Amino acid sequence: MLEFRYDTQLLIEGKDLNEDQINDYFNTHFKGDCLLAVGDDELIKIHFHTNEPWIVLEYCSTLGEIYDIVVEDMDRQSRGLHG
Repeated sequence: MLEFRYDTQLLIEGKDLNEDQINDYFNTHFKGDCLLAVGDDELIKIHFHTNEPWIVLEYCSTLGEIYDIVVEDMDRQSRGLHG
């Protein structure tokens, strides 16, 4: 069984985005692993494994517009289940 079940990916479009601050916030406030928060001051791509993707989405929505949101259940994938 996976420790962190949901592969959460999205883009944040905004102004004055700071990938270092976003990384720090994730590391301080969220339980998960495989964090990538990369981009520039107007567009950041997030990739994060967590059991609570909804709090990730809620936080990211405070930073700017979020889109291209993908939340995949890696446990279902590992068991060969689709959908």
